[in-house]
Amino acid sequence: MNTIKRIAALAITAFVAMDAHAADKIRIMVGGINKIIYLPAELTQRLGYFKDEGLDVELMSEPAGVNAENEMLAGAVQGVVGFYDHTIDLQSKGKAAESVVQFAKVPGEAELVSAKLAGSIKSPADFRGHTLGVTGLGSSTDFLTQYMAAKAGLKQGDYSLLPVGAGNTFIAAMQQDRIQAGMTSDPTAARMLGTGQAKVLVDLRTEQGSRAALGGLYPAASLYMPNAWVDAHQAEVAKLARAFVRTLQYMHSHTAEQIADLMPRDYYGGDKALYIQALKASLPMFTADGRMPADGPQTVLKVLSTFKPGVRNAHIDLSKTYTTRFVEAAAK
Repeated sequence: MNTIKRIAALAITAFVAMDAHAADKIRIMVGGINKIIYLPAELTQRLGYFKDEGLDVELMSEPAGVNAENEMLAGAVQGVVGFYDHTIDLQSKGKAAESVVQFAKVPGEAELVSAKLAGSIKSPADFRGHTLGVTGLGSSTDFLTQYMAAKAGLKQGDYSLLPVGAGNTFIAAMQQDRIQAGMTSDPTAARMLGTGQAKVLVDLRTEQGSRAALGGLYPAASLYMPNAWVDAHQAEVAKLARAFVRTLQYMHSHTAEQIADLMPRDYYGGDKALYIQALKASLPMFTADGRMPADGPQTVLKVLSTFKPGVRNAHIDLSKTYTTRFVEAAAK
C-alpha cells in the first residue's frame, strides 16, 4: 500500500511540475518579428539572455501590431513587442496596458512613394485620391499615416488605406499599383529603395525626421503588457527587463555585422549586405537602457488626439501607459 501511495504521490508531483512549467512559459507576440524595429526580441533569444534569467519565452509573430495587440487582449500571449502608442489607444477604450521596456525613441518607419509617382506625390498633402499602404488597419502605421494626412489638411475620406503587411506583400502591392505610397520599416524599405522602386517621402527612422514630422520624439517599439499581468508577475517582468536591457546594451557595443551574424538568414531577404546597411542606419534609434524618453508620451498623445476622437475625448493618464521601474532596477 505504501508503494502504491508513493507511486501516486510521484505521479501527482510530476503532473503538478508539468503544469507549473507550462504556466511559466511566457508567450510574446511580435508585430513582425523580422522587422529591424523589433530586432531586440529575436536578438535576445539568440543571445540566450532569456535562458540566463531562467525564463522560458516563446516568440510568436503577426504581420501587424494591431493583430499582436488583439492576441494579448484575448489572453493568448502575455505581452507584445509593438508600438507604445497602442497603450494610449487601449486606455481610451477602457483597457490597461503599459510599456515595461522601451526599445526605440522613434518609429523607425518610412513613408515611401512609388518611384513612378514621386513627381506628383511630394508631401502628405498630395495623398488626396490615392491609396496608402499600412501594415494593418488600427496599426501604428495606420495611426501615423492618418496623422500626417490630417496635419496636411486632409480628411479621412480624401484618401484610402489598404492593409498590405510588410516585406513581399508590401512590395507586391506597390509594384501592382494597388498602393501609390505606404508606410513600412526596414528591411522592406531598404529593399525598395535599393532597387529604385520607391523614394522616401517622410523619414521617421531618425530623430531629426521624427521631430520634423511629428513635433518631437515618438517612442515606438517596446515590450508592452497588461497592467494587471505586470502587477501579478513582477518577478518575471523584472527578468524580462534585465534580459532586454542587456540586449540593448549589446546592440550599442557591437557592430551591425556582428548583430547580423546572429540573425536568421531569412531576415536578410537574400541580401545580407543590404540588411547590414539598413541595420547600421537603424541602430541609433534604439535606447541604450530601455527607458522612456522624457517628453515622448506627450508627443504620442498629441499625435493620436489629432485624428482619434476616442483618445481626444478621454482622460488619458500617461503614467499608467508605461513604467520605468523594471529597467531602472535592471540598470543597477
